[in-house]
Amino acid sequence: MIPWTLLDTAKVPDGFGELRLKRRGAEFSIMAGATELMNSRLSGSEQALATLVCARLGPRPALRLLIGGLGMGFTLRAALNEVGGDAQVVVAELVPAVVAWARGPMAEIFGTSLSDPRVSLFEGDVAGLIGDGRATYDAILLDVDNGPGGLTRAANDGLYSPAGLAAARAALRPGGVLAVWSSAPDHDFTARLRRAGFGVEEARVRANGRGGGARHVIWLATRKTASAGGGRSSPTHG
Repeated sequence: MIPWTLLDTAKVPDGFGELRLKRRGAEFSIMAGATELMNSRLSGSEQALATLVCARLGPRPALRLLIGGLGMGFTLRAALNEVGGDAQVVVAELVPAVVAWARGPMAEIFGTSLSDPRVSLFEGDVAGLIGDGRATYDAILLDVDNGPGGLTRAANDGLYSPAGLAAARAALRPGGVLAVWSSAPDHDFTARLRRAGFGVEEARVRANGRGGGARHVIWLATRKTASAGGGRSSPTHG
């Protein structure tokens, strides 16, 4: 078996330790401590984060998406395949090295996605963009940690707090969607979303799409209008 090679490390601002980029043949892995955050062979649930959101939004002119977390670009590329030529996709990435990896050792994976004219790349905290937004986005897609809690960075907890969810709701246009990726269920977070004024669906998706792998969770939280009802759980995907 081909051994893993460590390509680079990166400190997480205000975070716990560092990220490590590793390669084994054509396979890449990003680790935080002993936890694998993403793997280039397991992209199904990250792609679903975009495809499920776009399916719920339906056709809309000048669609505007905010993606929190560049990672290996699976969510970004899936979104670009779904949206029209007049869409705008803003990607916020906190760790500059992750952007450098996308343009360097993982450039073949990213292809032309970062140079797509619909894409704007922001090197900084996605929370700042959310806080500055007022009915700005049709969807906010968050994959900045291993779920609704600060595994890599304690400050990420604020995104999922009542105040953070209120900010996300304010940043969404009417009928907009807040989507959150997680490696595992979190019933308390589901309840917080509902209390924050969202209609909530939970999609269970395979790590490698219909190819199998672990089941991950994607919350699809829709900004409710005055006449909207409560949430429900969706059928299992994958």
